[in-house]
Amino acid sequence: MAYQGNLGGTFRKPDTTDGMGSATRLATSGPFLSYLAQDIYERSLFVQSGVVTGLAALGGVGKIRTEVPFFGPIDPTEEIITSANDWGTSGAGHFSSQKVEDATQYASIIHRGFQYAADDLTTLGIGEDPLLHLRNQLSQAINKRFTERLVNQMEGLFAVALTANSLDKSSGAPTADETNYLTASSVTEAKYLLGERGQSLTTLAVPPLVAAYMEQVGMLTFSTSALSAQGAVTWGGGGVGVSNTQVGTFAGLNVIVDSQLPSGLGGAGNAQGFACYLMGPGAVGQADQVGLQIETGRNISSLQNEIVVHYHHSYHVLGTSWAASTDNPDNTALALGSNWSLAYTGNDGHKLVPCVRLVVNSPFGGVNP
Repeated sequence: MAYQGNLGGTFRKPDTTDGMGSATRLATSGPFLSYLAQDIYERSLFVQSGVVTGLAALGGVGKIRTEVPFFGPIDPTEEIITSANDWGTSGAGHFSSQKVEDATQYASIIHRGFQYAADDLTTLGIGEDPLLHLRNQLSQAINKRFTERLVNQMEGLFAVALTANSLDKSSGAPTADETNYLTASSVTEAKYLLGERGQSLTTLAVPPLVAAYMEQVGMLTFSTSALSAQGAVTWGGGGVGVSNTQVGTFAGLNVIVDSQLPSGLGGAGNAQGFACYLMGPGAVGQADQVGLQIETGRNISSLQNEIVVHYHHSYHVLGTSWAASTDNPDNTALALGSNWSLAYTGNDGHKLVPCVRLVVNSPFGGVNP
């Protein structure tokens, strides 16, 4: 039986012949769903950078969490061979068989969605293409929610499981200077928290105010007279610097800018801290349990059309594991460090996860209230 009450909302959609009905028919068509799902995927800067890649093992109907077995890196112990009958660690003149360690990592499947409704009085024609309108609005909005979820998960991981992969260069005081900003030095120091595996990092994700500093530095020039006098380099010596303000690479890493990365870190009264992520290709796997779903209906008692969007999806940082007893977490639970563990064992297990967190200040950031 149809819901008798008013669904609320004044969701205005472009009208062709019967308002919301025409738009929702287009929205639920097979070609549009396929197009929308692909557009959401391709809009993600993390996908474009190669950090997020498809991982079929994360999907599958009939699961509330996904188990992903994996093998750890081998670390063989060499044995000295001699002609005696007691060589080798066995002491019996033969090799001792060594084991390849395996373990399991878990990813919780996320079930999310939303609904809009519009009554007939709001479906006046406004002369726009409903398919284009839905495509532009839905793909951008859903991708924003996906990125928000990924950032919360990353913050939860760096709180405990990957704390050894985190470097804080912020001042911890009301003022900050160049030593607290994003520099080649701080990026290099952060990379090599992973040891030689730091060279596998390819992407640097930064908040906008950190990108603003990078852009400023890119446009500055230094004074050659200061160099000739063996003095300190003086920036802003009258030149115009680079002509392209977009900083596509920094310290050898491809740069992506996202406003949803954490800001305002560092506590009240201190200069705002900003979290930047250094990540390697394929660091995050993603999969759908089922594809993006859009359903529509008509509530005749309130003269409303309704549209429901829902998705069932997983992001998983390889080498880590969802450790909570419950599943389908909200963003608060994703950001809780105690809900995550490191799947790799050993003192250097954290170095096998190609993700590093670097906290810096920016001259364009203010002071935390």
